[in-house]
Amino acid sequence: MYKIDLLNNISEKGLGLFTDNYEYRADIPEPDGIMVRSKEMKDMTLPPSVKAIARAGAGVNNIPIDKCSEKGIVVFNTPGANANGVKELVVLGMLLSSRKVVEGIAWARGLVGEGDKVPDLIEKGKSKFGGTEILGKTLGVVGLGAIGTMVANTAESLGMEVYGYDPFLSIEAAWKLSRTIRKAPSLERLLAESDFVSLHVPQNKDTKGFMNSDKFAVMKRGAVLLNFARGGLVDTASLKKAIADGIVSCYVTDFPDEEVIKTDKVIPIPHLGASTEESEENCAIMAAMQLMDFLENGNIRNSVNFPECFLDRSGKLRITIANQNAPGMIEKITHFLADNKLNIADMINKSKGAIAYNIIDVDGTVGEDLIGRIRSAEGIIGVRLL
Repeated sequence: MYKIDLLNNISEKGLGLFTDNYEYRADIPEPDGIMVRSKEMKDMTLPPSVKAIARAGAGVNNIPIDKCSEKGIVVFNTPGANANGVKELVVLGMLLSSRKVVEGIAWARGLVGEGDKVPDLIEKGKSKFGGTEILGKTLGVVGLGAIGTMVANTAESLGMEVYGYDPFLSIEAAWKLSRTIRKAPSLERLLAESDFVSLHVPQNKDTKGFMNSDKFAVMKRGAVLLNFARGGLVDTASLKKAIADGIVSCYVTDFPDEEVIKTDKVIPIPHLGASTEESEENCAIMAAMQLMDFLENGNIRNSVNFPECFLDRSGKLRITIANQNAPGMIEKITHFLADNKLNIADMINKSKGAIAYNIIDVDGTVGEDLIGRIRSAEGIIGVRLL
């Protein structure tokens, strides 16, 4: 019986995938896995029983990744599961920044009490809320992952000229990207030519303050900046100066803080990118499937700290081993198996940064004593017998 601790409310569409071999609820003792959405985990004490954490969403800033890696805990996320919901909000953000709809609605509501005068007042006052159309405008998409690719393709279908920039573009994303999307030769060129700039890069130590004074200095004057990725990508002080100087005509963000909210020419959206029924269901389904496949088969898909590694079951006993990514480790592991007269029926080894992961199907009987010896060997992070 596998135990799953639920740190947030998770869609029943995802939880319904768990078989009778699973027990899931909040505050379950000694869980094998954890499912989480937004709950802050960095100060949590993780029980030794935890083997995996599944984040029902893309961002993992609330999860202590380094601590999990040290403990051999695989952290999954669900890239692309909420992509359409975020994409639609990005398009809405472009429209809201182009047409003074929000201001117009607020003004119209202020006419309550004017009675029969309202239609005439509307006609007289509407000129204050004129805007521009996005048709024919240029959109620069920074980061062409699941969401960025969908934003680029949709914007092109709406008649926009689209530039994309992503030095780490994956083959999978490239296949999904419309072939008429223009590849920007550099980030500076994209910023200089785009009427709208939409950020879709992860936030980490290298991208904190990604949009800073240097980037704003090369932006096209009067451009709109859209940030539906993470708030920390934009340096607030540099943004405020860019707005005051007329470089940024509007900042649309799904991650406002107090400083951003009180800044003029900002449209602060309260983190609604994935707040659709469909997104929550898709994320929960994907998270549950990845967690089950790992716990039952040792397969890893969409992990942020472990390599992609999966192997079809051969009907044999399966051993999974996480180890430090160092020379000689595979030889050390196979030596343990050979000493116990175990034949390797199938095997795969993958690495990511400082961590390597092995799935090994073996012929023969595997005792807990062997698993214990492997687990205690230098350089071994974790071992499971499935």
